[in-house]
Amino acid sequence: MIRSLSLGYPRIGPKRELKRAVERYWRGRLSADELQAKAAELRRYVWESHRDAGIDLIPSNDFTFYDQVLATSEMVGAVPERFKRLEGLSQLDGFFAMARGYQGPQGDVHACELTKWFDTNYHYVVPELSRNQEFALDAAKPRSEFAEALALGIKTTPVLIGPVTYLLLSKSVDDSNPLGLLDRLLPVYEELLGKLARDGAEHVQLNEPALVTDLDPDAAAAFRSAYPRLAAAGPGIVLTTYFGALNENLAILDGLPLETLHVDLVRAPEQLEPALAAARANDWSLSLGLVDGRNVWRADLDRVRATARAAAAELGAGKVLIAPSCSLMHSPVDLDNETDLDDELRQWLSFAKQKLGEIAAVAGSMNEQPGHEESFESARAAQRSRTTSERIHNAAVAERLAGITEEMISRHSPYLERAVSQRDHLNLRPLPTTTIGSFPQSAEVRRERQAYRRGRQTLEQYEDFLRAEIARTIKAQEDLDIDVLVHGEFERTDMVEYFGEQLEGIAFTGNGWVQSYGTRCVRPPLIFGDVWRPEPMTTRWSEYAQSLTDRPVKGMLTAPVTILMWSFVRDDQPRERTCQQLALALRDEVADLEAAGISIIQLDEPAIREGLPLRESEHAEYLRWAVECFRLSSCGAADSTQIHTHMCYSEFNDIIEAIAALDADVISIEASRSNMELLESFVEFDYPNEIGPGVYDIHSPRIPSTEEMERHLQAALEHLRPEQLWVNPDCGLKTRSWEEVEPALRNMVAATERLRQLQATPA
Repeated sequence: MIRSLSLGYPRIGPKRELKRAVERYWRGRLSADELQAKAAELRRYVWESHRDAGIDLIPSNDFTFYDQVLATSEMVGAVPERFKRLEGLSQLDGFFAMARGYQGPQGDVHACELTKWFDTNYHYVVPELSRNQEFALDAAKPRSEFAEALALGIKTTPVLIGPVTYLLLSKSVDDSNPLGLLDRLLPVYEELLGKLARDGAEHVQLNEPALVTDLDPDAAAAFRSAYPRLAAAGPGIVLTTYFGALNENLAILDGLPLETLHVDLVRAPEQLEPALAAARANDWSLSLGLVDGRNVWRADLDRVRATARAAAAELGAGKVLIAPSCSLMHSPVDLDNETDLDDELRQWLSFAKQKLGEIAAVAGSMNEQPGHEESFESARAAQRSRTTSERIHNAAVAERLAGITEEMISRHSPYLERAVSQRDHLNLRPLPTTTIGSFPQSAEVRRERQAYRRGRQTLEQYEDFLRAEIARTIKAQEDLDIDVLVHGEFERTDMVEYFGEQLEGIAFTGNGWVQSYGTRCVRPPLIFGDVWRPEPMTTRWSEYAQSLTDRPVKGMLTAPVTILMWSFVRDDQPRERTCQQLALALRDEVADLEAAGISIIQLDEPAIREGLPLRESEHAEYLRWAVECFRLSSCGAADSTQIHTHMCYSEFNDIIEAIAALDADVISIEASRSNMELLESFVEFDYPNEIGPGVYDIHSPRIPSTEEMERHLQAALEHLRPEQLWVNPDCGLKTRSWEEVEPALRNMVAATERLRQLQATPA
């Protein structure tokens, strides 16, 4: 019998129930017991969804209140010392302190760093390790969740981040190599696997996505030394790889005593043949990642079944599993919750729950179980509809793409000449202060938006409210003495969704939420056809904000690569072509903002690093078109118009030349959680343009002191020339409250003024 496998599932709930429960707990409106009860309810929903779909290997321990890497750090006892000193906090509150920081009676500590999980828009909490690191097992979570499912009559496969990937994703706090800690970490994993075996687990899933990246000899040796020990410790090992091809790393696994190897055949279909050969030679089962876990388009079930049949002919049916390409946590939960999508578009889609059905249908069909042919007929109809729909292609868009020239991707003058023009035009103080764009989306803002959307108030009433919020925010920034202002983005629910709603070729869901980090969830747009802009999108609100002040107000746009990366993108043409379409739409918006008198325009591009392929050999081609698309959107601006961009929670050293090639006049970056370490790559490269390293972490409720931010600025000035330096938070302020934002910005401006005075004082 061919079996079916799920690698993981969204933990947020069909309608973001986990987000609401956790945030209520943080506000003191839900007890710890009530929060745990809600978590148990959501886990039960997930397990029963798998059972009802007919999935054979059902995951457990993929649930967490915040992040699976942070949960692993807690499980292996890798808690940084500053959090151990927070006496009196419960284990749950200590867990949240590592994710969000803590400021209260027990102390004042900053959060652990966040960065992107491989090439996704999911952020994980970076482990902090040292050469003297000691590990100790806390097995409560994986064991209790296994037992919890077993009590429901569901035997699950516990899911763990593999030890080698965990160490490779970690940060050293003392310049040691985290991989050198493997021999200390493995006994913790061995102990856990032994306990899970005694609990009755037959399989354990170890996620090692690092195997699809470029590995040095030490990392290769780590895999070869770790897995014989782990295989001997307990249940059969299901080793999962995803987001790319194993390529030369497949040889690392040769001879290892695995039960099952999982490969991603959506991202890397070419690895099927070598994976089959390796499985046959090593007597492994092979899990075929044939249903896309990172996109929403319905699978071609005939193609999936044909591939699975070929694999079964090679290995035997009992050695083949049908699976998604990766965890389904990157997909929305349930298409059945979408009541407003039109029938044509809806039939093209498949969310996590439906993907379980696709996997089960292929496995059931191959096992000659009745009742699955209807699923295949429905999938065929969807494929035909997408291929022939008149909504997909637009001749005018194609004509405009064909007309792109080299002149369209270059500014009129080089940066040094533009900088003179901009200084004369803007007349800003040294160390200019600004914010990244958004201001708090308060409960009142959300209520007014819902009232308008549900018809309880008119458009005129809603827009009057927005004008009042913008006016309040402009005045607040003037009172704080910030140099370059923003309008606050109160009309926007999300930095990608807002633009997608105004562009043709893009659709939206009502409940298509996916987790970005912690309780932050987004609804990615569905780019299903050619993209074009029917009318201006932002000029009205930017022009209104500018009319309220003599200080410059930034026009705020989301740049093309980020809209692409943070959307579910059509898979019937190259992503480069879709990105060019987005860039042309944004180019028109830049021109309209300029015409409206906006002299500073920010095109946020936080996802450009995220899109970098995991293999170095593929970097150059991606960076070529990503940079060209950004420039296509921005380079129509006049020399006196200052173009900003923003990036956050990324490592920049491997793309610093591409960042320079964007030729933005000012770049703002996340730097506070890393204590300005991210600036080192800009310094080593001798980055020529201006930089705003974030001086405080907006993903934490902490209010940093003036002295703390002054230290950050002093550290920045050790790397940058004063004329290069801008001062700003590390990201938008949307998720924070006014009670947190105003004192933090006041301290930021005070720290800046101290530095200005020091700079002005003769040596």
